[in-house]
Amino acid sequence: MAGGGDGKDELREALASVNLRQRKTSDEAEKHAFWDTQPVPALSDDTDYLSDVLMGPIDPPEPDKVRKQPYNLPDMFQWSDVNLDREEEAQQLYELLHENYVEDGDNMFRFDYSIPFLRWAMQPPGFRPQWHVGVRVTQTQKLVAFIGCTPAELYCHGQRVQPGPPPSSSAKDEADSSTSQSSTSPQETSENENESAVPPSDTPQGDAAVPCADRADVSSARDSVVEVNFLCVHKKLRSKRLAPVLIREITRRVNICGIFQACYTAGVVLPKPVARSRYYHRSLNPKKLIEVGFSRLAPRMTMVRTIKLYALPDAPQTRGLRPLKDSDCEVCCKLLNEHLKRYALAPRLSIDEFRHWLMPRTGVVHCYVVEDPSTKALTDMLSFYSLPSTILGNDKHRTLRAAYCYYYFTTKTTLLHLLTDALILAKRLDFDVFNALDILDNETVLKELKFGIGDGHLQYYMYNWRCATVKPSEVGLVLL
Repeated sequence: MAGGGDGKDELREALASVNLRQRKTSDEAEKHAFWDTQPVPALSDDTDYLSDVLMGPIDPPEPDKVRKQPYNLPDMFQWSDVNLDREEEAQQLYELLHENYVEDGDNMFRFDYSIPFLRWAMQPPGFRPQWHVGVRVTQTQKLVAFIGCTPAELYCHGQRVQPGPPPSSSAKDEADSSTSQSSTSPQETSENENESAVPPSDTPQGDAAVPCADRADVSSARDSVVEVNFLCVHKKLRSKRLAPVLIREITRRVNICGIFQACYTAGVVLPKPVARSRYYHRSLNPKKLIEVGFSRLAPRMTMVRTIKLYALPDAPQTRGLRPLKDSDCEVCCKLLNEHLKRYALAPRLSIDEFRHWLMPRTGVVHCYVVEDPSTKALTDMLSFYSLPSTILGNDKHRTLRAAYCYYYFTTKTTLLHLLTDALILAKRLDFDVFNALDILDNETVLKELKFGIGDGHLQYYMYNWRCATVKPSEVGLVLL
């Protein structure tokens, strides 16, 4: 963030990061008891130069062995799918996340996911209601935990991420010799996951027993993975170890639907990141950011000089720049998918998915295209989404409005000019700060656009998929 490298850097990173509050570094030797039982590479595994033959599923799919009934919860809790189309339930999820999801260590800022944002994030084409997994207190029906996921098609190092057969014997031997997967005995697994307190049962709990459709239809031909998000447990229940049970349960529900791979991000280091990225921050309203403690005046800088430093033109500079329209979606979807093929880790969007994720939604996502004034051809696209934070304990300001760089493509306009226009548009929409990861081609222009670097990382993870490490500039996937 421009204006300083003080202790507020960690705050900025928490706000720009995701759902896990306590920051760890990659050289910590702490054992991850739960993740050591899961099909993910161990932190000690060397995946920097993994050969193509070794890339693929860690565990082959075994649909017949997928548990049919939900995992048990302690007696006082029950599973309950969250229906975001019901206003009351959407409000309950909003309140759970607002009070318990992400806030900085100094108790100054807290993410404020709006209900329209949650519906956008959790209800794309092909979403399944049973993948919005809630936990309620049986007696009061209070929502106290949640995890959700959405379907996607993802490619990694040119290979479609999807279930597959186990590697050949020779490939497996090579994998065993080049990695050192940690293992946990059945007894250790039970103790680590506190399953002695929640023994398996054949009795369905709450809404969780709602099955997928007939097996032949359960997984769309396009769905290859799920993107997992919004893992949240009420602060007062963190000692109940509900998070591992939530992960196991959503894994079970996704497996029942024929999907065995997932991707997710976290601000902490778990076994094992496929990519590590950093957030950068560009001041749009430096006076406000300084007043609320988000940033500070740099040495030998006055407020007037700081405001002048981050000043932007009043209007975009690219001719033909306008909001995305529905009639643009087919062409832009094709151009975006072509652009994303340049990256080692990136999605492929259907037209319906493109329409859902990129069509402008007030207060949620903003998308603009460049239409050539002469030929009327669409040549470029930029987008950013809105994720504000509540400002705690400040009498003057209540909300910090943050824009996050989303997907784009360029065929004519330079990325520097395109993202300059993104900053101008965000400023005109009254955003206070513009955040961007050093993924895609962002790093090539961040310095010139006066972005300041954060002090933490955002890790990308793949579940049940072994692959070579991906550099930030090779990541074309943006997770909310």
